[in-house]
Amino acid sequence: MFNAKAKAEILKDLIDVTSPLVNEVKFNVSEKGINLRAVDPAHVAMVDLTIEKDAFDEFKADEMELGVDMDKFAGIMRLASSGDSISLTYDDKANRLVIQIGNLVRKMALIDTAGMPDPKMPTLELPGKVVVKASELIQGVRASEAISDHLAISMNKDNFELFAEGDTDTVNLSLSKDMLEGLTSNGDCKSLFSIDYLSNMIKPVKSSEPLTIHLGNDNPTRVEFAIANKKGHVTYLLAPRIESE
Repeated sequence: MFNAKAKAEILKDLIDVTSPLVNEVKFNVSEKGINLRAVDPAHVAMVDLTIEKDAFDEFKADEMELGVDMDKFAGIMRLASSGDSISLTYDDKANRLVIQIGNLVRKMALIDTAGMPDPKMPTLELPGKVVVKASELIQGVRASEAISDHLAISMNKDNFELFAEGDTDTVNLSLSKDMLEGLTSNGDCKSLFSIDYLSNMIKPVKSSEPLTIHLGNDNPTRVEFAIANKKGHVTYLLAPRIESE
């Protein structure tokens, strides 16, 4: 059994976080809510998302797996307006997700989850951690997109910095500790990342909200933030680009 009702924004958060990385996702549904974990086809990035049942207006579920085509789901949700209440019901006989938006009912075929992976979230001990307002990071990433396809993130105990270099231009965003919501670092940390991936990761975050970045030296970065009115949580892992000597 799976019956849920939520505001459109909650489900759009889920789509915005997941669809830039993967087209097919396995929803792990339980009485506590919905969890998914997926790795992009290039094995560069990973997402772990949880939305608690309290984020929904109604939520009743047995433990089950639902294989969802995210492109198809996103297309359906584009029919919903802000503030619309969306009903989701699992039709076990036809293996379809029944989505109701007002008077519109769409029955979406689900994907067989038998061959879908269950990736494990690796444990990374990263020495640097910064909590920064999303608007600051979004500005730096957008500026960097215009000149390069990668950027460097660095931090020490006093400062957090983004740096991108193109053929002729550079971008630098430097924030001291007193300009941040939190900063801890055991020494100097620096890694290089794809701007496209990083941009997609931070797009779902509201500009006024904080996000947390964990950093090492030429290590994956871990990016975390809240969604679904703080009743959901997202963790991304992004592999670094290693500069050739």
